[in-house]
Amino acid sequence: MFSAIARVFRTPDLRRKIWFTLGIVVIYRLGAFIPAPGVDYGTVQVCLDQGNTTGGLYSFVNMFSGGAMLQVSVFALGIMPYITAAIIVQLLRVVIPRFEELQKEGAQGQSKLTQYTRYLTVALALLNATTIVSLARTGALLGCNLPIVPDDSLGIILLMIVTLTSGTVLIMWLGELITERGVGNGMSLLIFLSIAAGFPAGLGQIWTTQGWRVFGIVMIVGLLTIMAVVFVEESQRRVPVQYAKRQIGRRTVGGTSTYIPIKVNMAGVIPVIFASSIMMLPGILIQFNTPQDGSNPPEWVIFLSTYFSTGSHPVYMALFFLLTIGFTYFYVTITFNPVEISDNMKKYGGFIPGVRAGGPTEKYLEYVISRITFPGALYLGVLAMIPMIAFVLINADQNFPFGGISILIMVGVALQTIKQINAQMEQHNYEGLLR
Repeated sequence: MFSAIARVFRTPDLRRKIWFTLGIVVIYRLGAFIPAPGVDYGTVQVCLDQGNTTGGLYSFVNMFSGGAMLQVSVFALGIMPYITAAIIVQLLRVVIPRFEELQKEGAQGQSKLTQYTRYLTVALALLNATTIVSLARTGALLGCNLPIVPDDSLGIILLMIVTLTSGTVLIMWLGELITERGVGNGMSLLIFLSIAAGFPAGLGQIWTTQGWRVFGIVMIVGLLTIMAVVFVEESQRRVPVQYAKRQIGRRTVGGTSTYIPIKVNMAGVIPVIFASSIMMLPGILIQFNTPQDGSNPPEWVIFLSTYFSTGSHPVYMALFFLLTIGFTYFYVTITFNPVEISDNMKKYGGFIPGVRAGGPTEKYLEYVISRITFPGALYLGVLAMIPMIAFVLINADQNFPFGGISILIMVGVALQTIKQINAQMEQHNYEGLLR
């Protein structure tokens, strides 16, 4: 392993990209601890020490910000507005024909879609910043009665909103810099760092509260989970495709054999994000409809508090599991188009052995997708349930370090980055990262 790392740093171009990426990482992590203007940093730390935010409403968003949101820092929004904007633009390709046309135009169309994603990111960041500033101003963000924002004048509130929005824009720019001049996908790496930043605190909490035996069990389960995620993420169903020979002028083209790689988990982490967002809605309703004067809340608020306030209730866990499976099928359906693939194969003289071109090919691909999506959906559902199971078994919080979504993202980004480093090393040294 050390020899492989040494070979990486002996490649001048790759070494320069890695150092550039590490520099951006340092800037990103420093921004997570710089308090936003108007925020009393000492009061924020006191409120965090009270522990009222553990497993709270915004723990999911806080994970993607690397803990910056609960610190009310300039990077409090993290990369989440960009993730949401990218998902929305991707889904709009199915609804808006213009977006579908841009997708097919190649690099020029992709740049236009990227521009739309940036605009939508700024709009969502403004909306999220307004919400966070309002919650911080009332003390509901950290569940603390101490004044987090001592001066809540209009000027200070507007300055905080502009600062948080600008922080998201800066993060988006840093991610694009890594993609252009560094190693790996910039946005993915920033998400990786945000999640990894919470691992030391999560593991330390398990060690101090549960003891070394539970800590050892958690580490073993985490290692097995990582191995399972790597195995499934690299698994694919290869549909063979044969191209017929064609005569173009004096040249004979075609006659080659290839395959369509269909991953077991085609949806990635998107269904878990969708399901988590839906399951956050009851918590929002509970928070904004609970009387502050100590009077009894309405019956429907009590019902939601009983079944959906925490992730430990069986009803919550079952609904989350079913939503994850449902969103997996939904996302695969809108992103994998058997009709388009069948038409492209027919256009270039391709066919699946034993299956006629056209309609039969389309039906065959639909059959394969429906069969392979089922184990992928179950895999995502079980993976997403790991933090909730840990909450019940070892009294862990929602920031359990080996949670399914965090492991899935980290393993996926790590595999993608290693493949890119390996490809660049092969260009220079004719050998990859691992011999």
